[in-house]
Amino acid sequence: MKIIAGPCQHESYDHSLMIAKHCARICAAYGFEYYFKASYDKANRTSITGVRGKGLVNTLNDFRKMKSDVPNLKILTDVHEENQISTIKKYFDDVVDVIQIPAFLCRQTDLILSAVESGKILNIKKGQFLAPWDVHGIMSKTDGAKEVWITERGSSFGYNSLVVDFTGLDYMLSCIPAHIVFDATHSVQKPSANGESSGGNREYVGGLTRAASALGIKNFFMEVHDDPDNAPSDGANMVKLDDFEKIVQDIRLVHYNK
Repeated sequence: MKIIAGPCQHESYDHSLMIAKHCARICAAYGFEYYFKASYDKANRTSITGVRGKGLVNTLNDFRKMKSDVPNLKILTDVHEENQISTIKKYFDDVVDVIQIPAFLCRQTDLILSAVESGKILNIKKGQFLAPWDVHGIMSKTDGAKEVWITERGSSFGYNSLVVDFTGLDYMLSCIPAHIVFDATHSVQKPSANGESSGGNREYVGGLTRAASALGIKNFFMEVHDDPDNAPSDGANMVKLDDFEKIVQDIRLVHYNK
């Protein structure tokens, strides 16, 4: 069982270190393998004015220092271009443990093939525009990968709304030869209705994680922040850091008592 958690984007060394230490301690206490997640570039912001991040080199240098401060810390970050994977492999091979393909890029063949060739674990976000069985097409591009995770982050439901299809999650658990991860925070996102920013309903995260755990999901993704309402991105759907332990505790209780 594993939990991927961290801020939407890397804001500073001290901030990411604080979140990583908090999440690592809680995951260890409840028996979860922990992966820290943060982005160096939010390349798919709704508006051109959206805060992008600290950049690949500055962020991954901070991640390297974090690994020295948090024993056995594993790190996941996302990529948008093949040259970013090349840079990670050449200069930061010791830093990044998991390469993530964002949902909007989950069918980009060359990007996936490059990620496979990196030798890293590969986490592919299932696009909110894909049916569960469409994931077989994604998997056909991952031959030779060290390990593949498929992450469900909600499906498009009309305009400016996402819905979690638990029958789809059940299908993927049974029929997709990969580790299935449930992204609880992006699943409660409300995509932009005004072209400026996205909203969300973080109050539903706990219920969705309990339901996913009852279904048989063992791996969870969530973005967490000490002050989500003032975070530079995805604040409305991020979990408050103080609420993280209760969610983790409930996942474990449901898993072992279902």
